[in-house]
Amino acid sequence: MLTHPADRTVAVFGALQGSGVLITDQLVLTCAHVVGTGSAQVAHPAVRDRIRATVAWIDHELDVALLEAAGPVGLVRPARLGVVDTRQAVPGCEITGFPQVQRYGPDRRLEVDQYTATVLPMAGRVRDLLVCELHHPPAVRPDDEPPALSGLSGGPVFMGDILLGIARQIPWQREGRRVECVSLSAILGAEPLEQAYLRAGTPLREEYVHGNFPKDLRYEAEYAQALGVAYRRTKIFGLDELSRHDSEWDLDTAYLSLEAQAEDRAAQRPHLPQRIEALLTDRPRVLLRGEAGAGKTTLLWWLAAHASARTLADDLAALNGLVPFVVPLRTLRARGVTFPGPAELSSAAGLVIDTAPEGWAGRVLESGRALLLVDGLDEVPPEEREQAHTWLAQLLSRYPESRCVTTVRPLAVEPDWLRSEGFEELRLLPMRNEDIQAFVTSWHRAARLSEPDDAERLDGLERDLALQFDQNPTLRDLARTPLLCAVICALHRRRDGFLPETRWSLYRSALEMLLGHRDRRRRIGDPEGIELTIEEHTQLLQRIAVWLVREGQSEFTRDQALRQLGRALAGMERVSAQGPPTRILTHLLNRSGLLQQRADDTYQFIHRTFQDYLAAKEFIEDDHLNELLRHADEETWQDVILLAAGHCGRHELAALVRGLLDAGLRQRALTAERTTVHVLAALCAQ
Repeated sequence: MLTHPADRTVAVFGALQGSGVLITDQLVLTCAHVVGTGSAQVAHPAVRDRIRATVAWIDHELDVALLEAAGPVGLVRPARLGVVDTRQAVPGCEITGFPQVQRYGPDRRLEVDQYTATVLPMAGRVRDLLVCELHHPPAVRPDDEPPALSGLSGGPVFMGDILLGIARQIPWQREGRRVECVSLSAILGAEPLEQAYLRAGTPLREEYVHGNFPKDLRYEAEYAQALGVAYRRTKIFGLDELSRHDSEWDLDTAYLSLEAQAEDRAAQRPHLPQRIEALLTDRPRVLLRGEAGAGKTTLLWWLAAHASARTLADDLAALNGLVPFVVPLRTLRARGVTFPGPAELSSAAGLVIDTAPEGWAGRVLESGRALLLVDGLDEVPPEEREQAHTWLAQLLSRYPESRCVTTVRPLAVEPDWLRSEGFEELRLLPMRNEDIQAFVTSWHRAARLSEPDDAERLDGLERDLALQFDQNPTLRDLARTPLLCAVICALHRRRDGFLPETRWSLYRSALEMLLGHRDRRRRIGDPEGIELTIEEHTQLLQRIAVWLVREGQSEFTRDQALRQLGRALAGMERVSAQGPPTRILTHLLNRSGLLQQRADDTYQFIHRTFQDYLAAKEFIEDDHLNELLRHADEETWQDVILLAAGHCGRHELAALVRGLLDAGLRQRALTAERTTVHVLAALCAQ
């Protein structure tokens, strides 16, 4: 992929020989006087032959023409199109083209030339021109030869990698140092240009330029690489008994395009489900609701990695080139950080990268190139959600061109919570039968890549599981989210086809698989000198999990974990004799398979569901049923309560269901709150 601005420069052969710029791989912008009245040919230094081009649009008054080549001229992404929005001079710009002075060899072949210049926004304002002043005068030519810069007409004016205009004329005055250019501000509103972009399948997007900041361009390239490192690879559940290298996969291997549905209470009829990528196309602001394990975070990671690399295709091509700011609210809360301001957005995700140039994030936001990906509004305690609303509303009011996707559990905030800020609501839907089968295929493909010697057995397991999903509706209903489908794949493989029959028993079996069999399968002894049974592992993790639920968090720091472990070890003589809490924590982080590091001093369970399962077990074992009932109307506790039902004995379950029914009756009649709690009671009873 050609990336330098000069790589976009082409020679144009029409009525005259001039220059032009590739704004897509087939659309060339040049001057009308270069093209004349007929067709033209274009030539790129990287292509051997000239390519025929037709005139898609020409305006002789503006002196601009848009050519559509018969085929790709150069391997380039769509250009960034800029409108100068400052009265201050903009130094450090470049003009490239094929002028008369740049001829070499006996055949006088063309070669691109490059000039540095300062854009003078006020100098051509009355005539609606973009005037540039070359930093050095062009070469002097004899009177009987064409001017040295003949052939530069149509050459692009770039500030960094942003196209500002095309050179049109070199007046004789001022030693030929002034170059009059056609400004993109005079071009971008033209309907023929928009139509040509639509035919090319590329959105036409402009950005405003307030000055030249050369460090920004270099930093954005580094930032995109850091996003790729952070988000292009992910763990696939059930393959974590392998080495770290083998259990991490390119996100595309694990990513599954899911269905979603637009939620609009005012609509006359429900919207039809569509793939999430299609729904995000024309919705600049989206509140995405989804159950635990539905793939919300994975979607945001996938968008961040591909938008920054400009590799999104089809429906989402409009996001290419945007700068993603991933804001994981759970991580910020664990660090004790408040909602980030513009300057803090680039560091919110804890990327491994140097500090951004001063003011960089603000300039990205002002240019309309920001893609805000706010993950986990439900991780914010209910009493702080109004503050979250205010933060997001103010940020988007200040930078209204920014696109935003934010995720939340289904019931964490009321319907239309962000409608006044222009958000549309989408809801991730359970996987269809064909999605489940596609997931089974990709999961086993990943397993075969990691264990080629076991490929024949994995082939048989894949066929068997696909058949079970096809014939067993109960099993299919357990696998409607990517997380649970991965759990089933892993357990099916480990148990040679035998599978649990309920969601609760799936979690229990998955935890036993991770805590009890992972190291034995890998023939690992006790590398930290700590030896724990499944029950001891579980008891320690329960203490961390229940603290997280009570605090309304899903991430924790090392110090927070050590305090909880210290309290737990007071009643675990055999374990405490093996080492202090620091050593026990190291063992849990390295060996349990249930905890993962998110930042230098921030950790979390591999999925929120396992945290909730372990917390529910602790609540029941420690006889805290009433505490669960006090939180029955809180969305973040409802999954914990549902999982607690699986840990209950017969009498405890009856008390839980009765308590939920009473809690529902305390809500106002005919309200969603009463219905939600009573539905929860029914699910627990079931």
